[in-house]
Amino acid sequence: MTTRVKTATEIQAMRESGRLLGMLLSKLEALVEPGISTKDLAVVAARELKALGASAPFLGYQGFPDVICISLNNEIVHGIPRADNIIKDGDLVSLDFGVNYRGMITDSALTVIAGKASNTKAIELIKYTAASLDAGIAVVKDNVRTGDIAAAVEGVLKKHGYGIVRDLVGHGVGHELHEDPNIPNYGRANTGPWLKAGMTIAIEPMATLGGEQVLLRPDGWTVCTRDGSLSAHLEHTILITNDGAEILTQRPN
Repeated sequence: MTTRVKTATEIQAMRESGRLLGMLLSKLEALVEPGISTKDLAVVAARELKALGASAPFLGYQGFPDVICISLNNEIVHGIPRADNIIKDGDLVSLDFGVNYRGMITDSALTVIAGKASNTKAIELIKYTAASLDAGIAVVKDNVRTGDIAAAVEGVLKKHGYGIVRDLVGHGVGHELHEDPNIPNYGRANTGPWLKAGMTIAIEPMATLGGEQVLLRPDGWTVCTRDGSLSAHLEHTILITNDGAEILTQRPN
């Protein structure tokens, strides 16, 4: 389905969904440390989500087997949590999570470094991927076009020489986890579908220290960089307003 302008009641539910998601991601981020498994993190995510009276839109989505995607190092997205996948010192850990609250879905992701952050290139990769997300959000307003967002994201990543993953994109979100239109992380301004105030979208840049090409692991889900380079993934669900954007999945300070 194509994302549509939300009612006042739907917007309020999405605000609460996003608030819960931001809070949960902050809790999970604090648990990321060497020695913990990705499945340990997923168990916490499922338990906390249930305690809040929300549900997991990722679980069972097109067959995905868990409540959260956790991807390490050269894994870009859709990593399946596993008890034998132990996080090590210096690993890049991407947490991609969703919340369904009162029938409204929000989607967000962050990338952090476990333990000692000594790899300057990895630190800067996360920093500028976050900057590209901020740039994409900054151009959002009523009657923005998807190409405007794409061009803003691409501009930051190209400036700093990062590979831009083209096979994976942002999207509409709200009534379903993935709604049209797609929102690429590259493109030309003043192109693509128009977006209206009251719509909700997920902007999610994915960048690499190498090239843009990807490969799919034999598990059928985990998408990795083809050249083995490190990657970062950041994402917010936002509400388009008349003159800007409201970040619904902001994490508490």
